[in-house]
Amino acid sequence: MNTNPQDIASLQQDAASGLCYCVRETDSFPAGRLLLLHGVGSNEADLAPVANYIDPRVEVVLVQGPLAFGPRQHGFFEVSFQGGAPTINETQAERSRQQLITLVRSFDAQDAKAAAHRVPTVIAGFSQGGILSASVALTAPQEVAGFAVLSGRILPEIEPHLAPREALSKLSALIAHGEFDDKLPVTWAQRATQWLTALGVPNQSHRYPIGHTLNQQVVSDFALWLAGPLRLA
Repeated sequence: MNTNPQDIASLQQDAASGLCYCVRETDSFPAGRLLLLHGVGSNEADLAPVANYIDPRVEVVLVQGPLAFGPRQHGFFEVSFQGGAPTINETQAERSRQQLITLVRSFDAQDAKAAAHRVPTVIAGFSQGGILSASVALTAPQEVAGFAVLSGRILPEIEPHLAPREALSKLSALIAHGEFDDKLPVTWAQRATQWLTALGVPNQSHRYPIGHTLNQQVVSDFALWLAGPLRLA
C-alpha cells in the first residue's frame, strides 16, 4: 500500500477542536469525506497509504491524536494492558471524543460556506483510532453517516452517552478484525458486532487470517463498504 506524499497536504490545526490533521484533497467539491484515525503510538501519516484505495472524489482527512507520547508518537488516550484487559484513561478518551465531534462540525461549517450543503462523512480508524470512531458515531450519529472499526473495539464507557436507538439506526458500521490479533483479541470484535446488532445499528463484520494489522484485503473491503454510507454512485 503506497501513496504519493505530494497528494497529502501539510499538517494544519483546527482552531475549534485543537486537533491537527492533513488532507488528501479532491479536484472538485468532495462527494464525501473520510476521517482516518491512527492507532496509539503512531501518527497521522500511518494511514496515508489507505488513501490510495479510496475513491478520488472523497476528501480524506488524516487526523493526528492530541496526546504526544514521544517524537511522532501520538494517541487519543493512555491505555494499560496490565492484568490482561485494557484499562483506559477515561478523561482523555472523553476529551478526544469531544474534540473529534468538534472537528467534524468544523468541516461541516466550511461546507456550508462553500456549497451550502453538508458533505456525507464517515469516521474510521485502526486500533485506538477505530475505538474513537465508534465513540464519536454512537454518541453523535447526526454528525456522521457511518464508522469503521479496524482491529479495535467499542468502549463500554460510552454507554451513558449513547444516542437514541432511532438515531443510531441511520448509521452504517463496519467491524474488521484479525483472527490472530494478540493486542485486541477477536472476541472484542464479536462483542462489538453483538452490541451494534442489539442497538439496531446496521453493520457488517469481517474476519481475516492476520494479527493486529491491516492488509490489502482489509483495505479493499473497507473501500468497498465506504461507498455505501457515503452514497457514492
